Amino acid sequence: MFIPVAIENEGKKKMIQYKCYGFHREKREDESYEAYLQAKKAYDVLPKSDRSYITIPSSECNQCRMLFEKTKSYPNAKELNFQPRSEVETHSRLYWCKQCNIPLYDKVCGCCKQKGVAFAKDCRVVFPEEKLLLELILGKKPGSFRNISIWNGSGNIYYANKERIPLTISTLKSLDTKKIRKKYQEFESEIDTGYFDSMIERFIIANRQRFLQIEEDATNYIRQVAKDFQKDEIFVSFSGGKDSTVVADLVRRSLDFSPKEKLLHLFGDTTLEFPYTLEYVKQYKKTYRDAFVRSSKNKDKNFEELCQIIGPPSRVMRWCCTIFKTGAINRQIESMFKNKTKIISFQGIRRSESTSRSKYERTSEDSKIGKQQAAEPIIDWYDFDVWLYILSRKIPFNQAYRLGYARVGCWCCPNNSTWSEFLSMIHMPDQYFTFREQLIDFAKKVGKKDPEVYVDTGKWKARQGGNGLMIAQTSVVTDKPCVTQENAFNYELTRPLSDELYELMKPFGHLDFSMGRKRLHEVYVVDSNYNSILRIHGKAGSTSIKIIIDDIARMRAKDLADAKRKIDCQITKYQMCLGCRACESVCKYSAISVSDKEGSTNYKIDDTKCVKCQECVGHFTLGCYMRKVLAIKRN
Repeated sequence: MFIPVAIENEGKKKMIQYKCYGFHREKREDESYEAYLQAKKAYDVLPKSDRSYITIPSSECNQCRMLFEKTKSYPNAKELNFQPRSEVETHSRLYWCKQCNIPLYDKVCGCCKQKGVAFAKDCRVVFPEEKLLLELILGKKPGSFRNISIWNGSGNIYYANKERIPLTISTLKSLDTKKIRKKYQEFESEIDTGYFDSMIERFIIANRQRFLQIEEDATNYIRQVAKDFQKDEIFVSFSGGKDSTVVADLVRRSLDFSPKEKLLHLFGDTTLEFPYTLEYVKQYKKTYRDAFVRSSKNKDKNFEELCQIIGPPSRVMRWCCTIFKTGAINRQIESMFKNKTKIISFQGIRRSESTSRSKYERTSEDSKIGKQQAAEPIIDWYDFDVWLYILSRKIPFNQAYRLGYARVGCWCCPNNSTWSEFLSMIHMPDQYFTFREQLIDFAKKVGKKDPEVYVDTGKWKARQGGNGLMIAQTSVVTDKPCVTQENAFNYELTRPLSDELYELMKPFGHLDFSMGRKRLHEVYVVDSNYNSILRIHGKAGSTSIKIIIDDIARMRAKDLADAKRKIDCQITKYQMCLGCRACESVCKYSAISVSDKEGSTNYKIDDTKCVKCQECVGHFTLGCYMRKVLAIKRN
């Protein structure tokens, strides 16, 4: 809730605003620094208990006695039942202080008290190591940017003393990366950090108020959402990146973990991590005695082998996250919290990162891992805020950021920018060019013209479906209605019938192998009272089966078509399962387990845990996550 405050200034009233539960002023072009100070003073005298909701009288605030703008009517805050997305108000508008040569969150510099000018929507710091690379790219003498304040706005937009640097993607693609890499290695030892360090100190001082604001908000939030959890029910989803590093620091400070208690950090090792990330995680363990870092890794799958089978991941088909991250993390969670009914994970997700994440709630049930609640302390922070916190607290961070990487997920992620790929050519040439050759081999395999062009122009990142891949044929479910029974369907499988198909029918009921007619190889799926729900006819090893639906209502289906759709989902799973473990993550009752031994998957559903909720049946497209990835796109 905002309280408007009228300030007398040269005979004219000027209105600014501040937030009752976390200081923030809404900037206006005509506001004065004096008005800001008065508003802050008014806020500071408010008891913390009164900052959430304040009754607003018509003429003056009964807490601070400052006059309100009389031309407007403001109802009681309690009547509004105002529920903010976050207790800290944020905006994507920054300013530049010409005096201190630094970006500001507020219009007035907290260091020199001068007004700033409009700058960028967001920015990140550019370290001396990245400065050197920029000098070489632009053909400048090494050291030319030594005493210049350089910041990155978004993408490839760089600013030197607020002036935009003429750097384009076409410039990057025209460069000889071998020569750039050789020169960088030659001058790397001569990097001078003197000016940079002094600039960062000014940056910290100038934005002190913003730092205190976001820290207080995040700390209060963490304590609030954690109050209903024991310390052994709390953990941090730790990636080794800047966002999760900040969240981990905030959680440790907020909840006062001792070296004996130790805050669990669950590190999802995708096997595709930056070498800088693995080194950082190793050092992190040594630095923080109150942190316990546990790694989760899918040891059953090989990324390169899967790329050969289902093709490389793309922006719309990021199967790598499900197989190498979500599934492995879920299994680790089930192992470590198997006796817990509730757990909470603090994560470093921010709305400003992408359009999809802009819709995230600050606290929610995790959509990927059924057992946990997800909490996002920095969800409304910008890059500016993250780096302000890291630098203010002097927190050690991943070396990759000093080189110029904006994000440090998987080094070969299809969401990586052209700039990130260029950096990998310079700093990780062996990994980059090996992966490039793998992409070219795949392009040839699926019949792409000019495979190298297809790869180098980034078209592989937009790939959709499994066209050209043999395994994609398993995404097709083939069946025919029975001519004598309306409720029966004959299926032709791409995989011979085995016990695993019966396992996949357990979400509908309990298996009974004794009731059926042996000559038909009949298996019943029944409810707890042995009422038949459906029957399966098929001989082990055969690819032809018949499924009869006996009770639509007990299948929780609307009609026969809906019941058949559910059967199709499970058939799809059976034909396409690659042991990605996505189904494991969906189940809130830990009833599903998927193992992978010597290339053969084994899908099991524990009848003692399964509650027949059927969430696992239709959670993914036609039942199976791989169906979404590999469905053949029709021309």
